[in-house]
Amino acid sequence: MSDDKKSPQDQHPSGVPWRNFYGRFKGKGLRKSQEAYLDEDLAKLSPGKVTWEENPDRKNLDLQALFGDRDVWLEVGFGGGEHMVHQASQNPDVGFIGCEPYINGVAMLLGKIREAGADNIKVHPGDARDMFDVLPAQSISRAFLLYPDPWPKKRHHRRRFVTQEHLKPLAEVLKPGAIFRVATDIEDYVRQTLEEVPKAGFEWLAEGPSDWRDPWGDWISTRYEQKAFREGRTPHYLTFRRLG
Repeated sequence: MSDDKKSPQDQHPSGVPWRNFYGRFKGKGLRKSQEAYLDEDLAKLSPGKVTWEENPDRKNLDLQALFGDRDVWLEVGFGGGEHMVHQASQNPDVGFIGCEPYINGVAMLLGKIREAGADNIKVHPGDARDMFDVLPAQSISRAFLLYPDPWPKKRHHRRRFVTQEHLKPLAEVLKPGAIFRVATDIEDYVRQTLEEVPKAGFEWLAEGPSDWRDPWGDWISTRYEQKAFREGRTPHYLTFRRLG
């Protein structure tokens, strides 16, 4: 049976339900330098044993060993890594974990980490849901979901991140009062986000139009946002707080 036909009752050998993944793992060929980043840097920047094969018992990561007493922020789908490296450079007292299954994006991030000399980033080249399984409850102080895949066709909306399948485990690893930022240029994604995120235990922090029209003060525009501008779409910046 292929993965896309497995039901939730089917089990991975570890005992964890099978999960479909919708998206790309690899695109165009990598440059030699990017292959070197993957070969030389990825393993040492791993947060630990995350996947089912590595960690069949789903033991929690030791964030104290990774980052000491620092707060830990999580970026779900970091794309090319511009935002995460920017945040890590601006917040050296914070530990960052980024999840991205698209290996070309991982390679781009690793190059940016080298260039910036950031030493407070850990990288999981895979599905964020596996990370949710091994993060301690209430351990993350801030999370980012920036320009996620919009899955524009209605029949594909269940593949979007802003469903309870993803939002509930995210909420479980966030501390009470933690901030969750969502940026998207797709109006229907905004609609679904505003409908689904509060159901998972968040409140939307907006008092007026500027609170979703204007970017955050520490924002850096990414390649995906620039594409939205070129194609005439308006970005939205949504800020939520995890209820206690």
